[in-house]
Amino acid sequence: MKKIVLFAILFIVCISLAVGAFNEKADCDVGIADQVLRIHIRANSNGDEDQTVKYMVKSAVVDYLVPLLVGATDREKAIAIVRSHLSELSDVAKTVLENNGFYYGATAEIKKETFPTRQYDELTLPTGEYTALIVNLGAAEGDNWWCVVYPPLCFVGEVTDGKKVVFVSKLKEIIRDFFNKNK
Repeated sequence: MKKIVLFAILFIVCISLAVGAFNEKADCDVGIADQVLRIHIRANSNGDEDQTVKYMVKSAVVDYLVPLLVGATDREKAIAIVRSHLSELSDVAKTVLENNGFYYGATAEIKKETFPTRQYDELTLPTGEYTALIVNLGAAEGDNWWCVVYPPLCFVGEVTDGKKVVFVSKLKEIIRDFFNKNK
């Protein structure tokens, strides 16, 4: 009987520790939405051509943003940089579209939008409302591509002017160190 009671107590302690560890991670993720700037590119439709050109636009937009955001030290600075280039971002998207025979236009804006959970290496961005650069292609009714502009998680490994761009994300380092310390 003592073994059963001891086992039950041990089981309850283990469950409590597991729930506590889960809650620590949840608490860590709560403030992430206030520290990142996401990007969302909406295709005109789900047609093969519209989906293909969406990725061409994505590449051109990323190429345009990489040198601009190298100096961004926080989300607010990244938002200010992107906001000051919204017209140019729309033009980049329109140029790619028109060079490929699509004349339905593009717009770029910054606004709050709900995103699903997304995993980037060791960093998980939970479902929630995030500030994002939204690039709408035409009717913007097709499948989308999304990532993170700041910290630049989707730009790692991009090549600009023949050189591989490598970013160091302080937010990512803090989160990684937190989880490594608690292992």
